[in-house]
Amino acid sequence: MNRILLAIFAVVALSFNAPCRADLLSPLNQVEMAKADAMYQRYCSLCHGAQREGYKADHAPSLRSKSMLSTAFPQLMFDSIAFGRVNSAMDGYIKDAGGPLTESDIILLIRWLAQKEQISPIDLDQAPIPGKAEKGKALYAKNCATCHGDKGQGITGTALADQLFLSSATDSYLKHAILTGRDGTPMKSFAGILKDEEINDVVAYLRSQASGWSPQPPELAPWPSPAEYVLNPNSEAPQFSLREGRYVPAHEVEQALKEHKKMIILDTRPGSAWQRIHIPGAVPMPYYRDKSKIAENLPNDGTWIIAYCACPHAASDSVINHLRSLGYKNTGVIDEGIIKWIEMGLPVVAGKAKVSQVID
Repeated sequence: MNRILLAIFAVVALSFNAPCRADLLSPLNQVEMAKADAMYQRYCSLCHGAQREGYKADHAPSLRSKSMLSTAFPQLMFDSIAFGRVNSAMDGYIKDAGGPLTESDIILLIRWLAQKEQISPIDLDQAPIPGKAEKGKALYAKNCATCHGDKGQGITGTALADQLFLSSATDSYLKHAILTGRDGTPMKSFAGILKDEEINDVVAYLRSQASGWSPQPPELAPWPSPAEYVLNPNSEAPQFSLREGRYVPAHEVEQALKEHKKMIILDTRPGSAWQRIHIPGAVPMPYYRDKSKIAENLPNDGTWIIAYCACPHAASDSVINHLRSLGYKNTGVIDEGIIKWIEMGLPVVAGKAKVSQVID
């Protein structure tokens, strides 16, 4: 199942034509700072916090961590923003993958993040680190799995079995994170807890999780037209039981799909996430859309509107809150989110036809 999920979620890790680090670290002017701040607040603050403090939703880490920024700048930061993280709530934001940002937008964002924390990039060795993966597996299970998951899938900590992440992160990057920890996050330093050769073994184990992955070009599907928003328009409405007046169990939504009930399903993740995988019939409605556009093609006639995001409520709550403020009735959020939906073995589909349309 894990290999299937990785194949579904895998995206291309493209290298951008970056100028030298000195250029990337040159001071931004007021206009550039304002633009980057606006982009951050629109696209990132929901999960990472208005002040980049992290952990506002979906265990999104602090973006004020100097230890992370100084070692991830610039390529890993670019790849993470552009293409996201496999099996996590962090989706890609580059237009080539169906997101809203250009390459230059993302470069501006990483320059802004670096300038906000006044980091000095650390040049890490690019050479592989020798270690014994089998010993590292046991050390990982004892010291890392509680936060990062027994299969590296991520729980409260970063997903480490993320093939895109491992394609960009060097062995030295991984070792530096284990040795020094991440300031501003729960990730502590393991210096003095693990011996140097043991850390090398953990790195070798993590690196072994990248085997068997090869990039595939993303294929983008056309967005549904407004005429396609309402599923089964001539059928009966579903009957949902709402927890706390808004959260719908996933199995009830699946049953409504099986019975061809009349409803609208909104995918409130970034457009790139909808492109990779989504619930059948779902309409892409990213949480970051201008509020004036969210309801422009949605009927306000009592048709059930069910939203979902990744894990499980932050983005979908924000969209449903907006619709309710406009007087929409019969609205709800899939309680488990799509990651759990997939783990439950419920149906999903993905895009196939290549197009260039982007939802902003």
